Amino acid sequence: MTITHLLDRTERARSGAGPMVVGHRGACGYRPEHTLASYELAARMGADSLEPDLVASRDHVLICRHDLELSRTTDVADRPEFADRRATRAVDGNTETGWFVSDFTVAELKTLWARERFASLRQPNTIYEGRLRIATFDELLALRARLSAELGRSVGLSPELKSPELHRSLGLDLEAPLVRALREADLDRPDAPVFVQTFEPRSLLRLRKEHGLSAPTIMLTEASGGPADLTGVGSGTTYADLTTPAMLDKLAPWLTGIGPAKDQVIPRRADGSLGGPSRLVRDAHALGLRVHVWTFRAENAFLPTGHRSSGGDADFGHVLDEMRIFLQAGVDALITDHVDLAALARSEIFQ
Repeated sequence: MTITHLLDRTERARSGAGPMVVGHRGACGYRPEHTLASYELAARMGADSLEPDLVASRDHVLICRHDLELSRTTDVADRPEFADRRATRAVDGNTETGWFVSDFTVAELKTLWARERFASLRQPNTIYEGRLRIATFDELLALRARLSAELGRSVGLSPELKSPELHRSLGLDLEAPLVRALREADLDRPDAPVFVQTFEPRSLLRLRKEHGLSAPTIMLTEASGGPADLTGVGSGTTYADLTTPAMLDKLAPWLTGIGPAKDQVIPRRADGSLGGPSRLVRDAHALGLRVHVWTFRAENAFLPTGHRSSGGDADFGHVLDEMRIFLQAGVDALITDHVDLAALARSEIFQ
């Protein structure tokens, strides 16, 4: 299967006109992230795809969480029965202290309540604390199937494998259970509405070569630093190295696209305002690669200086204008906490 065929089939699987709208951790601008309520709201707001970050429990079940450490987004620190699980670990080059998913069984994790990550910015989301549980990937797959039938369109998935190399060192590889789950759901196909993502290129290569993954894949990148699975072995490879035209040409045969941070597509000036587009979208498209850009958030705290409103950090700024600029730069997907606003920005340009 060539990359051209992958792209053509994936394009036909999309539900929306124009570039895709991807619900980042669901609709986490309005519900605590990675909960079934957040994912369902995103789909009902018009998301073409739902983006779960995936980590593994001690009994090797895929869990929808962004952080390997639990205290920022759950009530685990308030649970005396889990006090002895507090530990200090090295996570992708950083030292963290807290409660780690890999030390809990899925049954234990299901007793935890989800909490809002940005409580000071998204105070309305705190209303749902004590009401929403941690979700498993299997639960999300079931929800996705139900919503696709109910909404009359194929709701896609953009699962991101978090720290695959670290999980492998714990004996909890992420690739095998992901591929198994996708195949059981009939989603491991070149034309499936799925984009498997990770920041670690070796994981994407294993998915293709060792596990025979057929579904589309996205290599995520950041504006600085490098992937943990490459820098950790002394290569010193940076994300900037991976997004040069020469390197993208080498990666293109086994990728469907790239997922750069916003600043890699349109860098900010010294004053924090948006500058002009880089050549990254043009270089990627020249090789037949899609460009899925992250992460669009409506609050002033996350916006370029020229797109902030006169309110405080938690107030919504001019994110519609920011989204339109990126859409006009030719990106293929907006990954966003605010699905409704991304869908609106897209409709103003493409419908």
